[in-house]
Amino acid sequence: MSDKISPLSSHDLDDLTSEFEGSKSNVMAMNAVTAAGINKVARNYDRARLLQRRFSTSLDNGEATHQDRSGRCWLFSSLNVARYVAKKTMNIKEFEFSQNYAMYFDKLERVNYFLQDIANLIREGEPTDSRLFQHMLHDVMGDGGQWTMAMNVYKKYGAVPKDLYPETESSKNTGELDTQLRRMLHTAVSQMEKSPEHIDEIILQATKAGHRILTIHLGEPPKSFDWEWTDKDGEFHRVGEITPVEFWNRYVGDADLESYVCLVDDPRHEHAKGKKIGIEHLNNVAGGDPTEYLNVPIQFMKDCARDVLVEQGIPVWFGADCHPMMDREDGAWATDLFEYGKVYDYDFTMDKEERVRFADSAMNHAMAFVGVDVADDNKTTRRWRVENSWGTKIADKGYFTMGDDWFDQYVFEVAVPKALLPDEYLKALDEPAQMLPAWDPMGALA
Repeated sequence: MSDKISPLSSHDLDDLTSEFEGSKSNVMAMNAVTAAGINKVARNYDRARLLQRRFSTSLDNGEATHQDRSGRCWLFSSLNVARYVAKKTMNIKEFEFSQNYAMYFDKLERVNYFLQDIANLIREGEPTDSRLFQHMLHDVMGDGGQWTMAMNVYKKYGAVPKDLYPETESSKNTGELDTQLRRMLHTAVSQMEKSPEHIDEIILQATKAGHRILTIHLGEPPKSFDWEWTDKDGEFHRVGEITPVEFWNRYVGDADLESYVCLVDDPRHEHAKGKKIGIEHLNNVAGGDPTEYLNVPIQFMKDCARDVLVEQGIPVWFGADCHPMMDREDGAWATDLFEYGKVYDYDFTMDKEERVRFADSAMNHAMAFVGVDVADDNKTTRRWRVENSWGTKIADKGYFTMGDDWFDQYVFEVAVPKALLPDEYLKALDEPAQMLPAWDPMGALA
């Protein structure tokens, strides 16, 4: 095989260098990028200044949250949707749910789910060097997740105010916690493979270890708490002792977020629109709702997101590939915000299907739409206001602006009420999902 791969010779390198140095634009680009960085050089000034921060519908959800050095965006964004509902229910201006509480139980449930799942593979004789087995070992105990996975946590464990279960050093910077949990689970899998007759006992001891590790890093979550607050009108309210599940149901339950449907735009032509897709071995809570999506056209996703914002006045959770064409400091996305091709003299053109198929794009971040600018026809969307979870020191105090063209190309998923679906899509929800392998790009976690 190696004799079929041509080496890069010194002659080849000389030709490359001569061609580069013979171009004035190459030398100018090198001087500019080495001094200022590629994004400042490639930034499209006209597009950036014309991407306005004005919206025909805008929801005030308070100060932007901060996930710090963690991959909890899916929990932050889902709780940002929930906190908007809770604030309206309680008539309060500022409120935040504990993201630490949600992560604690998500990771505890994932310990159980992974151990049971991998044990079944071992019992079935799955080779430890198979693509599936190795994927599961490498992918275990990351921070990412999905809307349905978040709802599984809230339905089973509820939620608590942030001040009653605040952030810890490990919740703000999850790297060491994840490493220790991953190592513990790898150890357990090794023990299962060597002693399959003791799998049940190994699972029990590993689950206990996972609970211990999580509690040491994140603290012990409350089982109940006293709740009182003063609303925006100055009226004091005292509920008394309440459990996290009761708290969630009382202040968020009327929005029925748990019954929302996840719509995705899988651009690959072999996956038909109007059909359900799912990802094998992807879930967090055993016995919870499966992680499944309804594959729909991107325009239908936009129409649903617009209607929820404008007609229902509730933020919309979504997942996207956040990195392409992003001005992080200014808080902007547009498909032509940077002109990298002109700087490098290379055509980077790929459509959305090609980017997914050739590993150039997948969902990697979740946020919430909190505003939209709709044209005078009341249908055409022009730009979107996005509540991020990267703190208040960037963008518009943490809020980003997305061009409508960027939505088409880099948004992959939205969670919306089931009532927005036409009859044919409702019928599709009752059909079995087409299951995709664990490593499929549609299984990428935010």
